[in-house]
Amino acid sequence: MLLSYRIPREPSTPRIAVWRKLKELGVVQVGDGLVALPNDARTKERLEWIAAQVTEAEGDAIVWVATPSGRRTSGQLANEMRAARTVEYDALRAEVASASDVGTRTVQRWRRELRKIDRRDYFRAPGRDDARQVIEKHAAELKSEVRG
Repeated sequence: MLLSYRIPREPSTPRIAVWRKLKELGVVQVGDGLVALPNDARTKERLEWIAAQVTEAEGDAIVWVATPSGRRTSGQLANEMRAARTVEYDALRAEVASASDVGTRTVQRWRRELRKIDRRDYFRAPGRDDARQVIEKHAAELKSEVRG
């Protein structure tokens, strides 16, 4: 699934909002104004919403259902997405592992962040289970402190 878009530089607010939403979806930047996601109903709907926002901001956008010309091309895109999520899982795990004074709100924030990454993880990147385990370890320690 591809989104090809062009949005005016000024005002910058709509352009920044679109880029943030695309980043939240976990797109791969294929080219200037061209991003890719796996083809499913959920990503198609989200890209169509973003295309509508681009159009409202007086830009041009079109969503394409595309088939890569070879297995290597689709594999490369999948690897880029997987690698980006691995970096995010590793960063979260490192943050959690280095934390010392952890409260309930901190654990809740980590869980929210893990869910956000999970929503962008279309290809089950490594590091997901490790990040979850280290968060739940802190949650269990917090529970035992409250009980004790």
